[in-house]
Parts: sequence; structure tokens; C-alpha cells
Amino acid sequence: MNKVVVIVGPTGVGKTKLSIALAKYFHTEIINGDSVQIYKELDIGSAKVSEEEKEGIKHHLLDFKEIEEDYSVYEYQQDLREKIAYFKEKKMLPLIVGGTGLYLKASLYDYTFNKEESNRSEEYASMSNEQLYALLTKLDPKEANKLHVNNRRRVERALNIIKNTQKKKSELLEAQEHKPLYETYFIGLTLPREELYKRIDKRVDLMIDNGLLEETKKLYDKYHDKNYKSLQAIGYKELFMYYKNEISYKEAIELIKKKSRNYAKRQYTWFNNQFDVKWFNVNLDNFSETINDVINYLEDSL
Repeated sequence: MNKVVVIVGPTGVGKTKLSIALAKYFHTEIINGDSVQIYKELDIGSAKVSEEEKEGIKHHLLDFKEIEEDYSVYEYQQDLREKIAYFKEKKMLPLIVGGTGLYLKASLYDYTFNKEESNRSEEYASMSNEQLYALLTKLDPKEANKLHVNNRRRVERALNIIKNTQKKKSELLEAQEHKPLYETYFIGLTLPREELYKRIDKRVDLMIDNGLLEETKKLYDKYHDKNYKSLQAIGYKELFMYYKNEISYKEAIELIKKKSRNYAKRQYTWFNNQFDVKWFNVNLDNFSETINDVINYLEDSL
């Protein structure tokens, strides 16, 4: 079975720094596993690795989609599997870095999607969110129960599955065994919760210092009347609300910090429930020690 290494964990724990060190040690390249960092122009707010931070290491599936492009889990699944095959051909160890659990699960396990799932349907354009949700509740109550009435994109997708396959999405998911396709080693970086939340708050302040306001204002001026999926990411959505005078600047920043902390909490829950993660406590005073611990573990395991 093909071997793959995945580095997971919330923002601010050192995934980027660890990934560069591992890429150098194992003479390989890095594949992005973050659903926001795939987009161009979303740099500071997504904590996208900079050219300086890359230290010459090539990155894949990073910064390659336009803001207005729709990009689904299905498409990431296909792209990541192609990259893993490419790495195997080049005799390189696939090293994936990111925190989007669903993208990773769908790609590394035997999830089957229908291509139609990634398409948006025009036939529902005249229907309200409530009408669409009522239709899904009637046709696939199990799936509807997992979705919010205003999550129109996923409601439409579930309806399209029924239309194109004559099967409910809930039935298709239950029929899948979700077995791993690769021999995957999940490396998780963690910190005590209180310390992590402090770092997340400081990281948001640092993003502001590094130009997040300028980045988002430029995007707002260009796309404020659009509802692109890419611009719903934490940091961008809240500052767009500020530019629309819906909330104050202070409220926007506090909301970004709060949502970032909540997202980190959800990430830990997801990773622990979905993957067999080997967790490493980050040594903030001596990060090289953390790097060495991970390298020693992988050397013994791979």
C-alpha cells in the first residue's frame, strides 16, 4: 500500500514549519490540504505559506484557483489522488499539510462521489431555501437532518444526487465502507487549549499588522456584491460585514478570534473521531525538539 504522511492541527501550532523540515529531511515536496489556501488572493487571512517560508520547497494544490471559481470536495479528491500518484511515480513521499478534515477524509478513504455533486443546478433558482429544504426532507430526511435550512449549496447537491442516481445521499454514504486507500500516517500538533487560544488571538492581531485589512478591503471593493464560497472563510466574511457597516471594527476582530477558536476546537474533535492521529505536544521554547520527535517517529514507522 502507498505510504502518505499528513500533518494536521489547528492554526498557529507550527504545521508550516514542521512541514518544511520534513520535506527537507525526506527529500520531498508538500501538498496543501487546506480548503481556503487553494485560492489566489486569500493570503494573509488564510495564513498561506509565503515564498520566504517555503524555503525553496515546491508546494502543490496551493494558490491555484480564482476567487470566483467553485471548487468542491469531489474536485479536491480527484486532484489529491492524482498528486499522490505523481509522487509515487517520482518515488517521493506524499506530504500533505492542512486542517480541512472533510477534504482529507474524502480523498484518502474510499469515498465515492458523482461528478454531478460538484455542479450547481439552475432548476432550483426559483425556489426559496425553505422550499428546497422541505423537498429534501421529503425525499431524504436523514440527509436533511444533518443540514441547515440555509445551507443551500449542500441541499441542492443532495437533491442532485437523488435526481442523477435515483438514490439518497444518506444511502450512498451508508453503503461505503470508508476504508483507507493509502497507508496514512497522521501527525497531529497540539498545545494546551488555553495556550492555543492565546496563540490564535495573537495570530489574528499579527494578521492585522501584516495587512489583513488592506487585503480584505481590496477584495471587498472587487467582489462585495458576489456570494462566492471562497469569501465565506473566517476573517474575510467578518471584515466584509464590517465594510458593509453591519458590525463595528472591534466586533469584527473579536468575531474572527472567536470563530477561529471554535474552529480549532471542532478540528480536534473531527481529527480524533475520524483519524488515527499520533499527537505531538509542541515545544514552543524549542520547536526543533518537536521536529526531531516527529522525524524519529516516522523513521520508525515508515
